[in-house]
Amino acid sequence: MIEIKAIDGLMLREMVLAGTALLEKNREKVDALNVFPVPDGDTGTNMSLTMASAVKEINAQVYPSVGKAAAALAKGALRGARGNSGVITSQLYRGFSRALEGLDTAGPVEFAAALKRGADTAYKAVMRPKEGTILTVARVIAEEAVKQAESAPDDYEALFNTILTTGEDILAKTPDMLPILKQAGVVDAGGVGLLHIYRGYAACLRGEPLDVAEKEEPAEGQAEAEAEAEEPEDLKYTYSVRYSLVNVNKKAVQSDVDLLRRQLNRIGDYLKIKGDLPNLTVSVHTNDPGKALQCGQILGDLTDMELVNLAEARKAKEPPAPAPVEQKAYGMVTVSLGEGFSNIFRDLTVDAIVEGGQTMNPSIEDLQKAIESVHADTVFVFPNNGNVVLAAQQAAQLCDCRVIVIPTKNVAMGIAAAVAFQPDLTPEENEKLMSDAAEKVRTGTITYAVRDSEYEDLHIKQGDVIGLSNGKVTETGCSVHDVALSLANQIVTDDDSLITLYYGAETQEQDAKQLADELEDLFPDCDIELQNGGQPLYYYLIAVE
Repeated sequence: MIEIKAIDGLMLREMVLAGTALLEKNREKVDALNVFPVPDGDTGTNMSLTMASAVKEINAQVYPSVGKAAAALAKGALRGARGNSGVITSQLYRGFSRALEGLDTAGPVEFAAALKRGADTAYKAVMRPKEGTILTVARVIAEEAVKQAESAPDDYEALFNTILTTGEDILAKTPDMLPILKQAGVVDAGGVGLLHIYRGYAACLRGEPLDVAEKEEPAEGQAEAEAEAEEPEDLKYTYSVRYSLVNVNKKAVQSDVDLLRRQLNRIGDYLKIKGDLPNLTVSVHTNDPGKALQCGQILGDLTDMELVNLAEARKAKEPPAPAPVEQKAYGMVTVSLGEGFSNIFRDLTVDAIVEGGQTMNPSIEDLQKAIESVHADTVFVFPNNGNVVLAAQQAAQLCDCRVIVIPTKNVAMGIAAAVAFQPDLTPEENEKLMSDAAEKVRTGTITYAVRDSEYEDLHIKQGDVIGLSNGKVTETGCSVHDVALSLANQIVTDDDSLITLYYGAETQEQDAKQLADELEDLFPDCDIELQNGGQPLYYYLIAVE
């Protein structure tokens, strides 16, 4: 039973931690709802990584007000958003935080309104929103939550009963909205992930256990490296204080440790208290190191004390200022996975390559940093994956330069777009030229099924070799070679003149050459090019122009 009437920043943080933990616990189950049984960066993984970034930001310091806590949450989610599901999740929190801006606490009315603002923001972020997705689940939950809060403005228990029951009801209806879900016999994976987050919220407010295993503490050297990596760009506190406690008061209990945590949170951030009574290690960033030591002395004697002036330490580590970089007119950024593909893009004078692709979608922050590293007035971005386009578009909005996203859905389309670039043309002319070149490429990919699945008339078993024509499963079999030949026969037409065969990291060059020779015999009017793509998990990518 939820008894609280208003949520502050500290409670929101605990709710988010619980929601993230529950999502991570069920991540593989959410991934398994993917319509296509291919080894891609799936919905559950992308949402979980996005939420992990949000947690990192909201954990960086104490936010007593719900407005500031929500702002930190939105900032972290946006930085770490991966894939379409992760980007939509970040937009839900972006709108959520805007609705709570300036508030110290939020009652059910404010909380429900924030959910509604989040759903509205997420819809606006997607160019062509589809019903039957996480967007629908978020919107319907928010609409019903607003109605419930208006009828019972002080009842969080009733509000979360409505959120969860409404979520389950609308989730069950998603296959009726998207035929592809009904064909696969699944509900929307993003909606399931969102419902896990909301279930975590409710469990936290009700004081229910999540039964989520604790993560192992990192080794000492690893912990120090992580702490250093988390150090903020703008130092709010000057000193880093570390110490261990010995001869701890025998009457000390966990509540005394919690009191120490609250005291140190008031005078600093980046607080870590490791270990269990009576063996504790404390580290904190603060402007009052004496007070930090005094707080610890209440529990016991201090040993292994370390005091570091963070500002001076940073100065000592700072490298010489880099030489000014000349701004150029154009630049190109691409997403690539596989050394072969990356080398091809380098040969095409692409400026920055972001590691990622099918199995691990890059975050918005990864893309933003790559774009900003180019130092160009106009930067063209090739996402090379349908699940990265939205993240690229969001990254573009965060950059000061002009960014044009060419919505390439695979690396072959990205290569065609890069080849079409002409430095003497205007940005608008290049955008059309590159987009047209990318759209002319038809592709087939050969990989394996990661689980049993039913798709249209195909009965797919885990481990089967499967072929996808322009992103749709059309072939299945036991032989990579046979599936590749069958797929080529599907996608090559009499009007085509070039077939490029990119072989992956798990394919032997001699096998690829044999397949290329057979393609040459099958399609004598086409030029056949063989390239080492080096992509993991996908045996071949066949590009036809």
